[in-house]
Amino acid sequence: MPRYSSPCFCSLLPPRPSSNIASRGENPIIGHRLPADTIRHRQLRSCRHRHRHHCCRPSACWTMAPLGMALRTTPRQPAFAAAWSLACTAGASTVLVPVSYVFLVGPITFTGDSCVSNMIFQVDGTILADAGSTAWRSGVVMQWLEFENVRGLTIQGCGTVDGQGSHWWSGGSVAGDAEMVTEEKSLGQDLKELDSDRVGTSNRPTAVRVFQSASITVTGITIRNSPRFHLTLDTCHGVEVHDVAVSSPGDSPNTDGIHLAGSVGVSIHHTTIACGDDCISIQDGCSDVFIRSVHCGPGHGISIGGLGKGGASAAVSDVTVQDVTLNQTMTGVRIKTWQGGSGSVKNVRFSGVRVSAVKTPIVIDQYYCDHTTCANQTSAVTVAGVAYQGVAGTYTERPVYLACADAAPCAGIHLADIQLAPVDGGGYHLHGPFCWKVYGDEVRPVEPPVNCLLAGAP
Repeated sequence: MPRYSSPCFCSLLPPRPSSNIASRGENPIIGHRLPADTIRHRQLRSCRHRHRHHCCRPSACWTMAPLGMALRTTPRQPAFAAAWSLACTAGASTVLVPVSYVFLVGPITFTGDSCVSNMIFQVDGTILADAGSTAWRSGVVMQWLEFENVRGLTIQGCGTVDGQGSHWWSGGSVAGDAEMVTEEKSLGQDLKELDSDRVGTSNRPTAVRVFQSASITVTGITIRNSPRFHLTLDTCHGVEVHDVAVSSPGDSPNTDGIHLAGSVGVSIHHTTIACGDDCISIQDGCSDVFIRSVHCGPGHGISIGGLGKGGASAAVSDVTVQDVTLNQTMTGVRIKTWQGGSGSVKNVRFSGVRVSAVKTPIVIDQYYCDHTTCANQTSAVTVAGVAYQGVAGTYTERPVYLACADAAPCAGIHLADIQLAPVDGGGYHLHGPFCWKVYGDEVRPVEPPVNCLLAGAP
């Protein structure tokens, strides 16, 4: 059990027999509200994890009551919903998932419409996704744990959120996936030729989604084995994610680590991400994003996009990525846009990027396509004002790949202090830097030289 920095402790009362609880008129599922005048403080053992400075507010701490091994097999979302509802009415409160206990939970949405600001969702135990929930059969449930319209939310702790993604990745263990694959085959598509990241994954749930919320902090927890994205921040303002661990196998399909969409004022730092897709994905509507001290790998790198799919308009601006490491990823730092879109990516800076055995460390791809072929189109999301400084390490295929659109060439691309070398041994088929319709400059050292940049402006 966790020990928190003095003087603030979370009292975790031991579970009582259900008969005693019932005789006292207490809810045997949600546990007790712990008023300040009756709380029994108990110093809890230190968490194994790195997070050491969090504590419940004893005046309003709602504990998920551990009721034995049945919690491992019986879905507990009604208990979670009840605890959240009670905490919402109690002011600045904490919902506690206690250490050493496992709770099986199906899809659930925690809404903040009636909540007072500054809620804490403390995960010190383990929350397991209920892969057998009939809710997934509808095909419309796209989230597992969702927090919606909350102002002042902290998700913290030393515990684990486990999406049990292998049930989905295996193809057909969960209702819905098998039907999708069958449908794709009926349309005459050769599944083997499609990008493995997208085959049969569009109806798989995101593990944790925060939607239309403000003043959000996510810290300390581990999110692992999500069926799809691990943590999505959608239409949020004022977000900090730090000291979080994301973990899923490198071949798990479409399992982005942290997925940003329509969010402004986001800071992600001191976080480790291993997944089967982009470690961090920055989508349309994001601005003022600051990423630092993040370790990525395995995965597909840190990416802006893909933007402009289906002719959509998209805008991303003011993104800084610095002091990050990428190990054995598909790309390092990447901007990807679809043909036929519109909008812009501008004012982006990548600095202090360290890569090790990365396939292609620097990528701008305005011809992004996750299928076998995509139709050529003339319009494109413009890319301008992108700086790469202090990118160093080893690659396994090509150091730099900058492929920009004929109708919308990239402008203001700056390369400085780039030192990339092929990885030793391994028998890789190596290529030199590639550019197409890229206007910019380089400041030495740039190794290998990127002589294909065009001077001036388009």
